[in-house]
Amino acid sequence: MRKCLIKTLSTLFILSVIAGCAGKKTDPSDFEGKVKDRLKTDIRSNGTKLFTYKAKLASSSDSIDQMPHQQRVEQAKWSKRSRSRPYEVDLTDWTQQIELGLSKTLDMTGYCREGYMELSRLIEADRGEIRGECNEGATQADRDKFSS
Repeated sequence: MRKCLIKTLSTLFILSVIAGCAGKKTDPSDFEGKVKDRLKTDIRSNGTKLFTYKAKLASSSDSIDQMPHQQRVEQAKWSKRSRSRPYEVDLTDWTQQIELGLSKTLDMTGYCREGYMELSRLIEADRGEIRGECNEGATQADRDKFSS
């Protein structure tokens, strides 16, 4: 009887731990202060508005020079391991963060007021890039504001 009770309690504990881990959703605030992003705009002479949005984890290369030697060695080992099994990384939360960052950036800048068509996308474990074309053509105000 006692063995059965211990097995049952152990099973319930393990299931509750698994359920707790599976139920955790990444909140956008989880990435707060950890992401660097940038929007590069390109207005063509025919009025076509293109953009490239890039995001990267701030820790990916910014802090590499500040890390002690042993940490850089450990990071290199981990990097080699992750390259040998590239399909094991779940990029869902990171992809959602990049999409959210792009959406907020476009809203704040007013660059693609009528939406955009995605031309290409590259999402990796520590960085991402989305290229697109705005649905609307450039106005003179757009040219003044976004031309480099």
